[in-house]
Amino acid sequence: MNEDTPADPVRPTVFLSYARADQEKAAQLVMALEAAGLSLWWDARIEGGAAFAKSIEAALEECDAVIVVWSAKSVGSDWVLDEAAKGRDLHKLVPVSFDGTAPPLGFRQYQSLSLSHWKGSPDAAEIANVVRGVQAAARKSQHQASVQAAASSRPFVSRRGLFVGAAGAALAGVAGLFAWRQGLLGGRQASRNSVAVLPFKNLSGDKGQAYFSDGMSEELRATLARNLKLQVMAQASSAIFRDRKEDAVTIASTLGVAYLLDGSVQRSGNIVRITTDLIDGATGFSRWSQKFDRVMQDIFVIQDEISSKVAQALMAEVDASDEAASGNKRPAGPSGGTTSVAAYDAYLRGRALYDLSADETSERAALAQFDAAIAADPDYAAAHAARARSLTAIANQYGEVGQLGEYYDAAITSARRAIAIAPDLADAHSTLGFTLFQGQLDARGAHDPFERSRELGAGEATVMARYAQYSARIGRERAAAEAIKRALMLDPLNPLIHRAAGAIEYAAHRYAESIPPARKALSMNPKLSRANAAIGDALLMLGRAEEARTAYAAEPVEDFRLTGAAIVEHKLGHAAAARAAKQQLVANLGDRVLYQQAQILAQWGERDTALSRLEQARRIGDSGLIYLRNDPLLDPLRDDPRFAKLLGSIGFD
Repeated sequence: MNEDTPADPVRPTVFLSYARADQEKAAQLVMALEAAGLSLWWDARIEGGAAFAKSIEAALEECDAVIVVWSAKSVGSDWVLDEAAKGRDLHKLVPVSFDGTAPPLGFRQYQSLSLSHWKGSPDAAEIANVVRGVQAAARKSQHQASVQAAASSRPFVSRRGLFVGAAGAALAGVAGLFAWRQGLLGGRQASRNSVAVLPFKNLSGDKGQAYFSDGMSEELRATLARNLKLQVMAQASSAIFRDRKEDAVTIASTLGVAYLLDGSVQRSGNIVRITTDLIDGATGFSRWSQKFDRVMQDIFVIQDEISSKVAQALMAEVDASDEAASGNKRPAGPSGGTTSVAAYDAYLRGRALYDLSADETSERAALAQFDAAIAADPDYAAAHAARARSLTAIANQYGEVGQLGEYYDAAITSARRAIAIAPDLADAHSTLGFTLFQGQLDARGAHDPFERSRELGAGEATVMARYAQYSARIGRERAAAEAIKRALMLDPLNPLIHRAAGAIEYAAHRYAESIPPARKALSMNPKLSRANAAIGDALLMLGRAEEARTAYAAEPVEDFRLTGAAIVEHKLGHAAAARAAKQQLVANLGDRVLYQQAQILAQWGERDTALSRLEQARRIGDSGLIYLRNDPLLDPLRDDPRFAKLLGSIGFD
């Protein structure tokens, strides 16, 4: 076969890179791999007169996998280094070693398949390993784009990966400021210390036990994330692959991680069986697996053992010591500390209900489970932090205006209790900062807990996202950008990431840049709330009122849809339609949307009435006011001393 001969589309095509001094053994390898069903391209087959470099470049681009043969000779070859770099950059490198020579710098994060003891037989186990590596690279090369498109079309089930704010004022979501301009999404090479913990399978024969298997995988993910030397994929992105229809190589490629931690849980009475499997995302091969049969009282010991072994295996990839790998471990017990099986079980049940977020009944049932966990262990910090989030969610979504203060005060008390028990629990500091900012409208008071959460929670996407949103709202764009970039890396398949990416661009008045992330979020989940309205706001600011009108009409959330309609219809000169939208908004939602009423009135030019609505919103604690500092819809009011006073009352500098 020469470079002009089309390869059999059924057989993976392979480019072989080797040193001229190794040509005799390379020829043996070619024969063995072709006998195994692969199509090989190597420079011995370039026809006379062909443009050598051009042929190599074309073959590297078109092949399914690039086998680079490391040896004492090839590590010093400029040709081999260039070809290996191209294969690496195209994410289809399959390194092998003829003599055990270590790869050169820049390639040591890729494990080489050893051929040092291979005797030339095409039926040898060494050749079978190489073929599996090629097949894995071929699948990755051929299907990566289609899999990413499929993943992006999956609806996002849980709206509660992060907090959702009341009256349309949300801090929910993970953001990607600058990611859209820097190409952070897609095509990035996985760090060798990166891992995704897939939802563990429930093998108990009882669907009601799914909360326990899900909770086990999330506890392990959270534990690994506390090791700042590891990069751990966030729960929302990992959970997309709950059904495991894709192979391990494809899943790892889509998530951008080097390893997957898979497993299953089978619980029967007081006995639990846990199986775990650490899978190399480049080859699909298992690197470490173990089965545990223990009584429930040993569940915390099992979790520590699994997380410790996974951390050590990953850190070995970056030449770190076992001592470093075991750093940043949690205190005794999971996620903030309990050794009570009853408390842990109630906590997991509560978290499953909280993540479900089906209705007010499920929200209050989640709160009851967190209360039960605390009753079983009053020093369970994670349960106190979860209780704070649950109270905030109930206030945000179901609380009446006169009840909000009571809910928020209780949430702050719970968050402070969690911090008192576990001062290094990042999520507790983040929860406190969030509730102080949104619940008590105390931007200054939220500063210290948010900063502490940033220091402790660099491995937790949710923590970094909350910090990023807070930073954007108080005008600290650089801090927001750094945190958001980190959160995006940890949770790239969560549509909330993309929606919030647009929100932060919008807050910085980069209106055109805010639209693509919001549209990406909608491509992932067409029913996602607030994304269409966000697009409408940006289009309105860009002077594209007719397009904004269409975007607002597509918004499923009533307060955002009607607010946008009232503003854009007025902008288009349709006074009656604008008044009708505002009247419907007030009739349906009343004082819960004072902030939105102020936005409408400001855009209508009714300054005094708009300021009056904002002052009323401040008195009742409308959380929409967290947007006050950089909401362009309120720009007509900014030169009024009353507006400056409102900013100061919230702590905006």
